[in-house]
Amino acid sequence: DNDQQEMVPSKKTAVLVDGIVLNGPTTDAKAGEKFVEEACRLIMEEVVLKATDVNEKVCEWRPPEQLKELLDLEMRDTGEPPHRLLELCRDVIRYSVKTNHPRFFNQLYAGLDYYSLVARFMTEALNPSVYTYEVSPVFLLVEEAVLKKMIEFIGWKEGDGIFNPGGSVSNMYAMNLARYKYCPDIKEKGLSGLPRLILFTSAECHYSMKKAASFLGIGTENVCFVGTDGRGKMLPEELEKQVWQAKKEGAAPFLVCATSGTTVLGAFDPLDDIADICERHGLWLHVDASWGGSALMSRKHRKLLHGIHRADSVAWNPHK
Repeated sequence: DNDQQEMVPSKKTAVLVDGIVLNGPTTDAKAGEKFVEEACRLIMEEVVLKATDVNEKVCEWRPPEQLKELLDLEMRDTGEPPHRLLELCRDVIRYSVKTNHPRFFNQLYAGLDYYSLVARFMTEALNPSVYTYEVSPVFLLVEEAVLKKMIEFIGWKEGDGIFNPGGSVSNMYAMNLARYKYCPDIKEKGLSGLPRLILFTSAECHYSMKKAASFLGIGTENVCFVGTDGRGKMLPEELEKQVWQAKKEGAAPFLVCATSGTTVLGAFDPLDDIADICERHGLWLHVDASWGGSALMSRKHRKLLHGIHRADSVAWNPHK
């Protein structure tokens, strides 16, 4: 069976240490290289070259049950030969949504970026893990350079940052930072003995604020939603009223989350006015600029985020 022969790994001379085989069976390097070449050719022909062709379909749509029958999704005990894997690659491309298509109008997409695509090819091929300089010297320096430039755009004289899976996790990290600043003992003592912590955010904020409060044990009932104007911007006077009310009730305000680019209306909260309130009451100011942060790179539109340099933390999704 030719298929079976293609799947049989070639074997090197075994390297034994205390009777344990360290190198084990390995795949045929020549066959692997040939497969990569053929797969890259397929990607080039079926994805990259067709990305700007309006005559191509955005998606060859199939209902879920029908698509399951068309695709081979069975998890078998043995592998597949290279020619079969290429067939699977072709099917994946054929039935996937072509997000690079000129007629694909879903939110947050901007067509094919040829140059970042090559960068993604490189990172996948090199398979770096950016946690120490020893295992990823180049990409660690790249990460530092990108964060430094983002910090400059925000307007901070100094700062630090990390890349997260998305805006939701970034907002949760910020909430955790704000809580730690308010009560550093929480790291050792936990939630016991803490006062009722309260945070404030826009009524138009992202749902991740409630989710973060739930995950961190603050509680969704302790997320106070501040009213907005007709364009979806947080009303500073309403914020201050709620802060005073929370203090009268014996709660402990610790965080205000402003939004630069709300999900529905794309509203930008008045950051300077909100920062003034935070300074008066000693509150951590976080700006969720996941959606609108990239306006900082626009000479014309960066004014929408005027005052962001006064924030203690910022979430920014560069892909948006």
